[in-house]
Amino acid sequence: MTSIALTPGMASLLLFGVFFVLLVARVPVAFALGLACLPILLIEPRLSPMMLFNETFKAYNAFILLAVPFFLLTANLMNVGGITERLVRLSRAMVGNFPGALAQINVLLSVFFAGISGSSTADAASQSKIFIEAQTREGYDLSFSIAITAVSAVLAVIIPPSILMIVWGGVISVSIGALYLAGILPGLLIAGSQMLTVHVYAKLRDYPVYPRATLQEFFYSGWISIPALFTPFIIVGGILLGWFTPTESAAIAVIYAAILSIFFYREMDVKHLYHALADTGRLSAVALFCVGTASAFGWLLAYYQIPKALLANVQTWGLDITGVGFFIAFVFLVVGCFLDAIPAIIIVGTTLQPLADSVHMHPIQFAIVGIVSLAFGLVTPPYGLCLMIACSVAKVRLRYALKDTMIMLVPMLLVLAAMILWPEIPLILPRLFAPDLLK
Repeated sequence: MTSIALTPGMASLLLFGVFFVLLVARVPVAFALGLACLPILLIEPRLSPMMLFNETFKAYNAFILLAVPFFLLTANLMNVGGITERLVRLSRAMVGNFPGALAQINVLLSVFFAGISGSSTADAASQSKIFIEAQTREGYDLSFSIAITAVSAVLAVIIPPSILMIVWGGVISVSIGALYLAGILPGLLIAGSQMLTVHVYAKLRDYPVYPRATLQEFFYSGWISIPALFTPFIIVGGILLGWFTPTESAAIAVIYAAILSIFFYREMDVKHLYHALADTGRLSAVALFCVGTASAFGWLLAYYQIPKALLANVQTWGLDITGVGFFIAFVFLVVGCFLDAIPAIIIVGTTLQPLADSVHMHPIQFAIVGIVSLAFGLVTPPYGLCLMIACSVAKVRLRYALKDTMIMLVPMLLVLAAMILWPEIPLILPRLFAPDLLK
C-alpha cells in the first residue's frame, strides 16, 4: 500500500505558501486556490491532478448554488427596471432632513437593496454610480463619499436574503430560514451605526441637509415603493411558511422583479434585459468559479486533516464561549482581507465549526458572527471588493479612501463585539418567530 508522502504540516505549508505567493503575484483568488492544489496533487502518489477538476465540478452539483445567479439577476433587474429609483425617492422622504442627507439616503437605500438582492457587489456597483458623483457635487469629500458607499454595501450580505447565508446553510447544514431571521437585527444595528457615523461626519464637516419632506411626499413615495418593499416578505416569509426552498425563493425574486420592471413600473425593455442578463452571467461565473476551486482546496485540507491539527492547539487554550467567539471573529476578519467570502465559508467555516461546537456555541450565532466578520472583508484591503468597485467608479486608487473606511468600521466592530457578548442579538427573532428551526 502506498504511504502518504506529505505530513499535515508539510501539506499546509505547501498549500498556503503557494496560495499566498500567487496572491502577492496578483493572480485572481479563484485561480490561486486551484493552482495551489496542483503541487500536492503532483507530489502525493495517492492523488492525481485530475482530482482538481473532479472536486471543482463536484461542488457545482448543488441545487442550492442556483440561488447565487438568481439573486444577482434580481439586483440587476432592480437597477434597470426603475425599482432602485423608487427606493431612492422613499429614502429621501424618510431621512433627507437628517445631517448629511445624501449619505444617510445612501445607507438607507442599502438597507432596502439588501432586503431584495442579497449581493453586496451588485449594491456597490449600482450605488457608486448613483451617489459618489452626486455627493461630491453637493460638497461631500470624495474619500467620505467612496467610503460610505462601499461600507453600506456590505449590508446586502447581512440583511436577508443573503447569498452568503445560502452558501453557509448549504455547506454547514444550518437552517437558511433561521439564518435569514437571525441576520435582520444585526444588519439593522450595523446600518444604525453607519447612520450615526454619517451624522458625526456631517456635524464636523457641515454637510448639507434637505428640507423635511411633506406628509404627502412621504406617503406618495411609500405608496409607489410598496411593491418593491414587499419582495423580502415574499422571500423570507415563503421560506418560513414552507412554500418554497431558499433556491426557489431566489427564482421567485427574479420573477417578481421582472414583473415589477416590465408590467408595473414599465421601465425595462429588451435592451435593458440583455444587459441585466450579461452582467449576471459575468458576476455569477466569478462567484461560482471561486466556489469550485475553494472546494478542491478544502478537500485537500480535509484529506490531510489540517483543520483538526490546527484546532487541537487552539482547544488547549481553554477559551470559554466568549473567547471562542472573539477568536472566530478574528480569524474571519483576517481571512476576509485575502479571500472571497464564499470560498472562506467553505474552507474556514468548516474548519472552525468543531471549535464552536466544543464550547456549545449555537450554530446560528456561529454563522452570523462568521458572516458579519466576512462582510468586513468586502471593504478591507488587499481584497476589499466593494471598496475596489467604489474606487474604480470614482477613478481613484484604493488607498485614497482607506482612512475614512477604517474610521467607519470602528462602530461596526462594536456591533460585532456586542453580538458575541450577547448571543440573544442574532437569536431573538428566530426564537420568537420560528423556534422549531433552531433545534
